[in-house]
Amino acid sequence: MGLSIYYGGHLKKAELLPALIGEVKDVAKIYNWKYHIYNTVFPDNQFNTQTSFDDIYGISFTPPNCETISFSFLSNGKMVCPSRVNFFAHSKGEEERLWIYTTSVKTQYAGVVFHQFIIHFFKYLNNKYFNNFKMSDESNYWETNDEETLKMQFKIYDTLMDNFMLALETFPVQKDENILAYFERLMKHINELKK
Repeated sequence: MGLSIYYGGHLKKAELLPALIGEVKDVAKIYNWKYHIYNTVFPDNQFNTQTSFDDIYGISFTPPNCETISFSFLSNGKMVCPSRVNFFAHSKGEEERLWIYTTSVKTQYAGVVFHQFIIHFFKYLNNKYFNNFKMSDESNYWETNDEETLKMQFKIYDTLMDNFMLALETFPVQKDENILAYFERLMKHINELKK
């Protein structure tokens, strides 16, 4: 739970990868963010027409109070989530393998200013490096550039989190109660309050 962005797309050209890595690394270094570089050059500086899960190309970085943000790709140039590649690459189910291409980042705890910065950074990189790039931003800032909407969405999510924590404090899990029993008891209590 928490305000997040979801994104995906393709690298425009295989030979753009080192420049993309360089720019992201420079920003991470300026802000002293931890980063990880995967493979830096595609074989023969070209995308592979066959999908291979053996190697990941690109860079990831982790700002404070934020999940890791990845600009990482398979050999076919398609953006992926590295941890999901590890989990789902050898899955027999096609639906599960599609999770590899779902990249998301929770920015809730990093705050409004950081979220705004990251959205602008994505827009900058999208113009230079990506094709078929899509982003879904739960704050709607990517779509609207509206700072007031962004602040309002953060406030809504903060309130939801505060209320959830308050609910756990005022309606705690009982000793030896499993999570399913807790939620059944909680929902029964909520429904009784509605009457």
